[in-house]
Amino acid sequence: MAAAGVAGCGLSYAVVSIMGPQSSGKSTLLNQLFGTNFREMDAFRGRSQTTKGIWIARCVGVEPCTVVLDLEGTDGRERGEDDTAFEKQSALFALAISDIVLINMWCHDIGREQAANKPLLKTVFQVMMRLFCPRKTTLLFVIRDKTRTPLEHLEPVLREDIQKIWNSVAKPEAHKDTPISEFFNVQVTALPSFEEKEEQFREQVQQLRQRFANSIAPGGLAGDRRGVVPASGFLFSSQQIWKVIRENKDLDLPAHKVMVATVRCDEIANEKFSCLTSDAEWMDLESAVQSGPVPGFGKKLGYIVDVHMQEYDKEAIYFDEAVRTEKRQLLKSRVLNLVQPAFQKMLVHLRTRALEKYKTDLNLTLESGKGFAASVRDTTKSSLNEFDQGCADSVIKQADWDYSKILEKVRRDIEDHTLSIREGKLSELTNHAKEKLRKVLTEPVESLFDAAGHTTWASIRNLFKRETEAILPEFRKNLAGFEMESASSEGMVSNLRDYARSIVENKAKEEAGKVLMHMKERFTTVFSHDKDSIPRVWTGKEDVRAIAKDARSAALKLLSVMAAIRWDEKPDRIENILTSTLLDGSVTSKGASASSSDPLASTTWEDVSPKYTLITPSQCKSLWKQFKTETEFTITQAVSTQQAHRRGNGRLPPPWAMVAIAVLGFNEIMVLLRNPIYLFLLFVGYLLVKALAVQLDINREFQNGVVPGIISVTAKLVPTLQNILNKVATEQQQGHHQEAATEAPHPQQQPQPPQQQLPPLLLSPRSPMSELRRLHMPFSPVPLSPVRKAAPPSPSSSPSSTVSSPRNVGEDQKPRAIVEPENESNNAYSIV
Repeated sequence: MAAAGVAGCGLSYAVVSIMGPQSSGKSTLLNQLFGTNFREMDAFRGRSQTTKGIWIARCVGVEPCTVVLDLEGTDGRERGEDDTAFEKQSALFALAISDIVLINMWCHDIGREQAANKPLLKTVFQVMMRLFCPRKTTLLFVIRDKTRTPLEHLEPVLREDIQKIWNSVAKPEAHKDTPISEFFNVQVTALPSFEEKEEQFREQVQQLRQRFANSIAPGGLAGDRRGVVPASGFLFSSQQIWKVIRENKDLDLPAHKVMVATVRCDEIANEKFSCLTSDAEWMDLESAVQSGPVPGFGKKLGYIVDVHMQEYDKEAIYFDEAVRTEKRQLLKSRVLNLVQPAFQKMLVHLRTRALEKYKTDLNLTLESGKGFAASVRDTTKSSLNEFDQGCADSVIKQADWDYSKILEKVRRDIEDHTLSIREGKLSELTNHAKEKLRKVLTEPVESLFDAAGHTTWASIRNLFKRETEAILPEFRKNLAGFEMESASSEGMVSNLRDYARSIVENKAKEEAGKVLMHMKERFTTVFSHDKDSIPRVWTGKEDVRAIAKDARSAALKLLSVMAAIRWDEKPDRIENILTSTLLDGSVTSKGASASSSDPLASTTWEDVSPKYTLITPSQCKSLWKQFKTETEFTITQAVSTQQAHRRGNGRLPPPWAMVAIAVLGFNEIMVLLRNPIYLFLLFVGYLLVKALAVQLDINREFQNGVVPGIISVTAKLVPTLQNILNKVATEQQQGHHQEAATEAPHPQQQPQPPQQQLPPLLLSPRSPMSELRRLHMPFSPVPLSPVRKAAPPSPSSSPSSTVSSPRNVGEDQKPRAIVEPENESNNAYSIV
């Protein structure tokens, strides 16, 4: 096939075969008709079998490509009467693969019962209908050695014999009334004797050859053929057909019918299964279901399966019913096993989609304000109904697949998600309520502890009761939407109430840890401010001892409030014990203290549970001792401030000294009054001395002692005086320049830069010697920054400002920052 170039012809080829009695001139006819070189019989050597088996060749000069099969003759003495299997096999093979079959017969055999291959044709027709799909084949009967009888008389007799053979063949139910023309195109032609009329024989053969040109075209000899195998598959198809025919040696035995049906039904089933696996619709559907749910999956899959099963039924209808049914069930099982993974994948997608729908619908329902339990019921029912509908649409009618297990999995998925959402919602609801309790309790409780007093815990209890009664009913109402059991609901409410109590208790413990700081702040507030919250001015008239006792009493009251948690209204003796032991005990004598027992030598309070104890009695005693130590300095400073104030008010001379000065200095006073120039000079001298005092910071220099002060002032006196005079001269020169510029302005002339001047060098009491030396160096145009000096304490400042709080005690003992009194120095300069 490859060497002859047939394999590449596609569908444009024809197959012609010839059959007939032995030594009837079949090979000669083919050689003359198609230009082949089949072996011919040599008449001079006798009449014997020439062609053995089946020979195949390609025609020469005939289009389309034509393949010719030369079959072994029938009714030969070499095989005998009993060995007719090969004759039947070769005839069946020729009818199975050929488009045109030449039946070579003698003219004198027309009308005979056992001649003209009638038994062979009957057997071939019967097996052809049972074993293969019937195809449209042209049967061209070639009458050899035509006599004087016209062809018009010979053809009807021949057609009548062929029709009788066709009617006697057992056919399937669907083809009982089918005429022979449905499967065979019968034509008849005649040729003269090759030996007697060779030239006439050759002429008529050439005319017959013209009928094979374009034989597969419409109207040609094989124009209505069906079931053509492509040329590339012709070899394989022929091999398989011959293999099947060879395996059925005795076609007449009934057992072979079952065997052929079994083999052929298996082949058909395998072929249809292979067609299904390579079916484009099935491959597209399988690919689509891998990525997501496919609408109408069951209908599409059922249609694909049904098409291939119907094709099997159509091709296997000619075979034994029992075998056909058995093989059909096996094919169905294989097909269902092939497509079931796609169905399972579809169920997985439906399961995922049902769960996603449940999640989405549940969120939307909850956002609309509907109760949680009611939302879960409605969305669960909707999602399960949709899943059940999707599964029903995915099932095919050819299978009885059960999807109850996957339905149970969907139910568990929904239940698990519901439980997760329920826990999350309850947690969110609880956290929201806790956050509200924390906001409404933390800051108010802290504020109440800051202002601790007799009613602190009563106020805390009232606050706790008010806020919990406002929040807990709302929380219980929200829990009603979950349709929980009463015990679970009340348990959550109780836990939330306990959380509110823990907020107060934790805040109390936190503030108790800072009780010493709160006591010092309370002491400072009471000690440094009067009843109107105005800072005290220690003038010497205040009773420091009484004020200190009141301040310590207020701090002790705060300590008693912070000592224990009081959830009930039962009174306790904590404040009385602390007052009698710490405050009053500090006033009593040592003998009295020693003779009485110490009620603070304990770790618990009377009538107070240990779990509600924040500060034990022994800790209170230790804290009070530390508190007194740290506030002692504040009291001492207040006393010192009073004494300093008394000394400051006693500096004026006594009245008799003032009268003596006025009498003895009367003449000098009159001289100054009569001569104003002396008064002016005295005033100028005062200003100069004042300016020097400000620049030299006399008060600060003498803080370290008289002798160091005199030495420092003497060293800085001359430079400071020179600095003041330079300042006065510079300001005077600037004034003259400004007056000249005002009287004679020159707009077109560029203004001259001002004369560089030396700003005054102000020396602080701590200026190094390098600055003193720099005064005697040549003039430098670089401006020098004035040195800031310490601001003297204001006489109007309150002595109590230094005792404002314990936190300022350390700051009062530090040296004050050096700050320049700019306004004062500038005033001094301007006056000079």
